[in-house]
Amino acid sequence: MSERSDSATREGVSRKPSRQVAVDALRGLIMIFMALDHANHFVAHQHSPGEYWGGAFPVYYDPLAFVTRLVTHLAPAGFFLLMGVGMVSFAISRRERGWSHWAIVRHFLIRGTVLIALQLLLVNRAWELHPSGWGIEIYMGVLVALGGSMILGSLLLRLKPRYLLALAVALAVGAELLTPDPASWGQAYHPIVQTLLIPGGSPEFWVNYPVLQWLEMAVLGMIFGYWLAEDAGTAYRRALMIGVTLIPVFVAVRYLDGFGNIRPRWGNGWMDFLNVVKYPPSIAYGLLTAGVNLTLLGLFGVISEKARRFLQVLATFGKTPLLFYVVHLFLYLGLGLVVAPRGTSIPVMYPFWLLGLVILYPLCLWYGQLKRRQPVGSVLRFL
Repeated sequence: MSERSDSATREGVSRKPSRQVAVDALRGLIMIFMALDHANHFVAHQHSPGEYWGGAFPVYYDPLAFVTRLVTHLAPAGFFLLMGVGMVSFAISRRERGWSHWAIVRHFLIRGTVLIALQLLLVNRAWELHPSGWGIEIYMGVLVALGGSMILGSLLLRLKPRYLLALAVALAVGAELLTPDPASWGQAYHPIVQTLLIPGGSPEFWVNYPVLQWLEMAVLGMIFGYWLAEDAGTAYRRALMIGVTLIPVFVAVRYLDGFGNIRPRWGNGWMDFLNVVKYPPSIAYGLLTAGVNLTLLGLFGVISEKARRFLQVLATFGKTPLLFYVVHLFLYLGLGLVVAPRGTSIPVMYPFWLLGLVILYPLCLWYGQLKRRQPVGSVLRFL
């Protein structure tokens, strides 16, 4: 959830924004999708049990329930991708202000640690308060993986894009090869192995987002960050071209139903075709989500000026991702406890999802304006 910094005066106060609206807008859009996923959990109580590499796999018979889950797949992939973009943008802007390489690395080490601490000390409380119960002592969620990827990614900032691309491919293929056979589900793994590679676990320790399995998306984002610094127009055209190329590659990988899927399809319907393994992100999942995210990023980057007003609305959410993430969990938890302690149907949940966004918008708008007025080193810029 790292973001491109505003340009600032030498005194460190931001005055002239240099953010890329398209990047913030895509981040805002996937945050809206993420909110839908969590409204489905906290309000409707109909959240998917998870598309894991082993164990029972979710099967859908209701298209609305499936699409509600499917669009949210863009969120975690997009977060890691855009975090990589933001890390490179931040590093370049700080080098221009005279920061050393190790000062930049130190910043990301601190910021990554803050993300991990927020997951363990605050965010997990929202899951524990859900009426259906939680029953997990230590949960390693998306903020742990984002923080871990940020820490590891900070050590890659000196690599050129071609080496980053080779590393991203190696991570994707290697992660797929190292994922156990689905028949091994339930086997105990060391917590460090789980944190880095294998989702799942026990009530004492559960991992959904292993760091190394998601690092590939952050590395791809770093490549785009370098392109963006060189020439924004070219970068967005490349994103669009790559995005529309990855989607048919996903179709081919999914149709062949072999390597890249982790586990075979459960059926031959369109929902079975699109119902991919997310934990860990299979190559099919990566191709689909990166393809759609890059296509949207490219379109947002070349969109007409008149349509940019819509992007500004999305960007309001995208400029305050961490604040949005933490607040929206407790907001939808509260809405669920008040209006639907026993859950609702998915159609009834949708208005409450939109209500949450209406409540969050002015908060994000205010906080985004507050952040821009802060010195470069302000703690408020971490949120």
